[in-house]
Amino acid sequence: MRRIAGMLTFFSLFLIVAGAQAAERWAELPPFPSMPASKTSGMADVNDIKMYYAEFGEGDPILFIHGGLGNAGVWGHQVADFARDHQVIVADSRGHGRSTHSAQPFGYDLMTSDYVALLDYLKIDKVTLVGWSDGGIIGIDMAMKHPEKLTRVIAQAANVTTGGVKDDVLENKTFSRYIEVAGDQYRKLSPTPTEYQAFFTQMREMWAAQPAWTAAELAKISVPVTLAIGDHDEAVKLDHTEMMAREIPGAKLVILKNASHFAMLQDPEGYDGMIRDAMAGR
Repeated sequence: MRRIAGMLTFFSLFLIVAGAQAAERWAELPPFPSMPASKTSGMADVNDIKMYYAEFGEGDPILFIHGGLGNAGVWGHQVADFARDHQVIVADSRGHGRSTHSAQPFGYDLMTSDYVALLDYLKIDKVTLVGWSDGGIIGIDMAMKHPEKLTRVIAQAANVTTGGVKDDVLENKTFSRYIEVAGDQYRKLSPTPTEYQAFFTQMREMWAAQPAWTAAELAKISVPVTLAIGDHDEAVKLDHTEMMAREIPGAKLVILKNASHFAMLQDPEGYDGMIRDAMAGR
C-alpha cells in the first residue's frame, strides 16, 4: 500500500509540474483583444496606397505599429489603456489588414515612408512610437531617417540585420500558430482576401534580405530608444538585442519576463508598464 501511495503521490506531482509547464504564458498565443471604439478612422491616401488608420483619446500622441503579417488589432489592450490619457494612433501597414498595396516590393524604408506620410496626413508633428517586431524595425528606421517625427522609440522584438533572427522561427509552434491566426484575419480584413499566401511569400523575401544596417548607421540615432525583448522570444536573438543596445547611443534594454515575441498579448499590464516607464525616462 505504501508503494502504491508513493506512486500516486509521484504521479500527482508529475501532473502538477506538467500542468504548470503547459500553462507557461510565453508558450501561448492569446487571441487579439477587442479594439475600443475609435474617435476617428479611415483610409488615408499615403504614397501609392490607401492606408487604414484609427485614432483614440486625447493628449500627447503615441503611434503603435504592429508586426509583420498582423494588423492594428494586436494593440487592443494597449489602446484601451493609453487612450485614457494620450492620443493613440494605430494603422495597418501596407498590404496588411485593411490597407492596400502596390506593385512595389515590400521594404522597411518604404513602410517607414508610409508612416511618415500618415503622420503628415493626420497633421501630427511628433509621436512616441511603439513598434513590435517589424513595427519596431520601422521605428528604428524612422529614428535614423526622420528623427524630427519622434519623441522616442520603444521597439520590442526588433532586429537590425537578418542575422538577428533565429533560424528555426518558422518552425516554432507558437509562431506557426500566429501565422495561421494572421492568415485568418487577413482573409477577413484585406481588400485582397484570397492573396494571403502570395503576401506571406513576399514578406518572407523581405525578411530574408532586410534590414541590413551597420553599427555606424545605428550610432547616428539621436532620439531616445528603449529596446524590449521577451525572455522567451521565439524569433529574435537576445544577444542581437543586446548588441543593438550597445550600438544605439543611450539605448535602454528591457527584458520582459515570462514573455515571448507576443508579449503585448501575454502580459498587457507588464507591457504597458514598460511603455510608461520608458516614456517617463525610467
